[in-house]
Amino acid sequence: MARASTPQEVTEAPSIQAHSIQAHSIEAHSIEAHSIELPSLDEIDGLTVLQALSDPVRLEIVRQLSGCPGSSELKCSQIELPVTKSTASHHFKILLAAGLVSGREQGTSKFMRLRRDELDARFPGLLDSVLRATG
Repeated sequence: MARASTPQEVTEAPSIQAHSIQAHSIEAHSIEAHSIELPSLDEIDGLTVLQALSDPVRLEIVRQLSGCPGSSELKCSQIELPVTKSTASHHFKILLAAGLVSGREQGTSKFMRLRRDELDARFPGLLDSVLRATG
């Protein structure tokens, strides 16, 4: 037989839930910045790089990152794409796995940077050729 809850039980439950949400927020803000592990470009072949660049969305990500001065980075949310957040995340992961970009996390933000110098050393002229041919 079910027992009816008292008014006191009903009002206590939300305060417990609010407490756990507040504790979660404090934990999220205390996270330090760290880099996302990258593959060595020595392990990546040209075909892997070209396959990663064959998708229009990933090519647009690289194009926007290549427009950053020097080796600057952009927050993932600053990169304008015509896809959902989850689809963009998928494309970022492919670019990371292919060695085209590096990333770091700071709190709840993720930052991406084009590995232009490393790519130009490993595959001279490849990135500029692809960007020119598709732009």
